[in-house]
Amino acid sequence: MRNFRQIDRDTSFLLPPSMDEWLPQRHLARFVVDVIDGLDLSAMTRSYRGSGSASYHPALLLGVVVYGYATGVFSSRKLERATYDSVAFRFIAANEHPDHDTIAAFRRRFLPQIEELFVKVLLLAREMGMLKLGTIGLDGTKIHANASRHSALSYEHAGKIEMQLKAEVAELTAMAEKADQADLADGLSIPEELARREERLARLAEARAKIEARAKERFEREQADYRAKMAARAAKAKAKGKKPGGKPPAPPVEGPRPTDQINLTDEDSRIMPVAGGAFDQCYNAQAVVTAGSMLVVATDVVQATNDKEQIEPMVGRIAALPQLLGTPDTLLADSGYFSQANVAACHTAGVEPLIAAGRQRHYPAVSGLFAEASPAPENPGHVQAMLHRLQTPEGKKLYAMRKYTPEPVFGIIKSVLGFRQFSLRGLDKVRGEWNLVTMAWNIKRMFALIPAY
Repeated sequence: MRNFRQIDRDTSFLLPPSMDEWLPQRHLARFVVDVIDGLDLSAMTRSYRGSGSASYHPALLLGVVVYGYATGVFSSRKLERATYDSVAFRFIAANEHPDHDTIAAFRRRFLPQIEELFVKVLLLAREMGMLKLGTIGLDGTKIHANASRHSALSYEHAGKIEMQLKAEVAELTAMAEKADQADLADGLSIPEELARREERLARLAEARAKIEARAKERFEREQADYRAKMAARAAKAKAKGKKPGGKPPAPPVEGPRPTDQINLTDEDSRIMPVAGGAFDQCYNAQAVVTAGSMLVVATDVVQATNDKEQIEPMVGRIAALPQLLGTPDTLLADSGYFSQANVAACHTAGVEPLIAAGRQRHYPAVSGLFAEASPAPENPGHVQAMLHRLQTPEGKKLYAMRKYTPEPVFGIIKSVLGFRQFSLRGLDKVRGEWNLVTMAWNIKRMFALIPAY
């Protein structure tokens, strides 16, 4: 005779069920609640008027959002559904079920406050002995914008469409003049067709104006660089008493280029190269990660496709952190960040840089692994001293930490948690969402670093 457990879906609980009993004692959801309960959320609570129907407390909504980002649930609709389906989400939401509009509005509304909470979580990690700003790694990754690259419009193509629409408007106007003398096709409304094309013309004019404004800003930057290069060239010629070799730099060309683009869905995003040699509508997300703990201590999102100009602003963000967090001593970065100005910026900030001057081979020759470093140059500049340090065994060992400091964080966020596309649009909102993503990562990482919780 077979012996099975009885299936009974109709008997109700004798006493009200407790979410606390259903959730294991060591669980990320409990840690998220404890961390958020320890944060000062007065900046959020003060923004509520207190009138009308009772609102969900910011601690509850923040817990739902942070746990969602820490476990790979980013959609506000999926977060709402999880408050019904998941024991962990039910525990965080105290068995409440905020709808997706409330969750989405909360996320958009409090992005500036979340940036402040990002730093408070770092202070908590410092108090728990998990964070030490010694060696840090800087890297960037391309994350898809909430827009399709097929919504991008080039300056040249916008001009062609504008000419086509103007011709159609002229044709429709002529048809309107003859409307009393000839029958129109069924379903054709000339006023509606004219209004539709005039609306498209207005949008095209706005898009072209924004492209022209961007081109003007680019020309001013390039003109300043050109003047600086010409001044340096003239000073060099005066010092040597002869004309310097090589071709002089070409002056910048004013005005938009035919290939200059703007995205009609998210105009702040840019077409960027992605893995596999393709191009997509993206943002360039930056992160500074501490070696060992792999906690993110500074973030930014930029529109530049490369990382050459990101050292100075990221070093500034590190310097703006509270003094209680300490100061870093070494910054690791790949060759995309290398330039003489970037090395000087690190030294000015009191950070020793280790930035590769070129791409390293994946399989170097065996003889190079055991080769002794060349003697240190006499009176070296900052760049020469750094390049020599990279050749020493100590420098090689230190720089090797870069590969397992920021890169695994990006890999887990994008491939394990599945955060490959921003949900919000616009540079400011995207920066806020990246702060939310990295804060959720930090809390998840802190939970993993606790021996027993």
